[in-house]
Amino acid sequence: MRVRALLTVPVLAALAACGTPAAAPASGQSDPVAIATTTQLGSILGDITDCAGTSSATLMGPGDDPHEFSVSSAQVAQLVRTKLVVASGLGLEQGLESALGNAAADGATIYEVAPDLDPLAYADIEAAQAAQHAGHTHATGSEEHSDEHDHGTYDPHVHMDVGRMATAAEKIGARLAAETGDDRYTSCGAEVAGELRATDAEVRQILSAIPTEKRILITDHEAYNYFADAYGFEIAGVVIPGGSTDAQPNSADLAGLVEVIREDGVSVVFSNNTVNPRLVDALAAEAGTDVQVVQLYEGSVGEPGTDAATYAGMMLADARLVADALA
Repeated sequence: MRVRALLTVPVLAALAACGTPAAAPASGQSDPVAIATTTQLGSILGDITDCAGTSSATLMGPGDDPHEFSVSSAQVAQLVRTKLVVASGLGLEQGLESALGNAAADGATIYEVAPDLDPLAYADIEAAQAAQHAGHTHATGSEEHSDEHDHGTYDPHVHMDVGRMATAAEKIGARLAAETGDDRYTSCGAEVAGELRATDAEVRQILSAIPTEKRILITDHEAYNYFADAYGFEIAGVVIPGGSTDAQPNSADLAGLVEVIREDGVSVVFSNNTVNPRLVDALAAEAGTDVQVVQLYEGSVGEPGTDAATYAGMMLADARLVADALA
C-alpha cells in the first residue's frame, strides 16, 4: 500500500506556535520523494507519486491559509532531505518565504510552478475590471488598491483554474523526472494532467447553468481572478483589498461594496474556507437580509472524507456551490 504523508500543523497549534516538527516517516518508509507546500499542490503531487509507486508529503493541511502558514526548523530540515519541494510561488506562501529561502540555501531544490503557468498580471486584471466597472459610480475595491499588490506583479492564485493546474501536473512530473532520473514521473504527470482536464470540462459543464447576467462575483479577497478569467465571470468587488488575506478594508471600501451589491442586485457574497468570515458576514448584513454568504474552497482543499478532500473534488465542489447560488 502506498502512503502519502501529510506534514501538517494542527490549526490551533499553528495559531499558538506557528509550526511543529515535521512528522517522521512510518516505520520502514523512506523520506518522501517530494514535498508540496499547499494542499492543492499536495493533492496533485500525491497523485503523481502514487502513480509512480512512491510517496510525497504536504506541509499545509486542510484549513491552513497559504498566506500566513509557517513551519519549524525541523520541517525545514525535512525539505532539505527530499528530492524536490513544489511551491506555488509568486508570493502565495508569504509565511514560508524565509523558510523556503533557508532550505534552498541548505541545498533543497525548490520548484515554483506558478510562474510557468502563464500567470495573470495585476495591471492587466485591474485594467479589465476598470473597463467592466466603467458604468459604476462607486468603487469596487480593486481599482482603489492597485498600489497594494506589494507582494508581486502577478496574481499567485493559479490554483483556481483547473486547466492551468493540469499544466502544472505535467510540469511537476517532468521536474521530478529530471531530479530523480525516473521517467515514470513524466508519464504520471501527463496521466494526472489528463484527469484534471476532464475535471476542467466537468467544472465548465456545471457552471454552464448560470446565465451570463448572473456571472458576477463579490468575494472575501482577491483570489478568484483566474476562476473568473477561465470560466467567464466578472469580479464586482472584494471585501479584503489586495491579493492576500492579512489586509484590512476601511469603511469607505465596505460602503462602496454595499452600493455595488445593491446596484447590481447581487444576492451572494463568497467567502473561503481559510479566512474568518466575520467581515463578509458584516458586509452581507449591511447590504440586506436577502444577501447570503456562501463559503467556497480556495485557500485549501476540504477535510479528509469530504467531497472536496482532493484538488479535483475541491474545484467540482466549488463549481456546484457557485452554480447553486447563482443559477
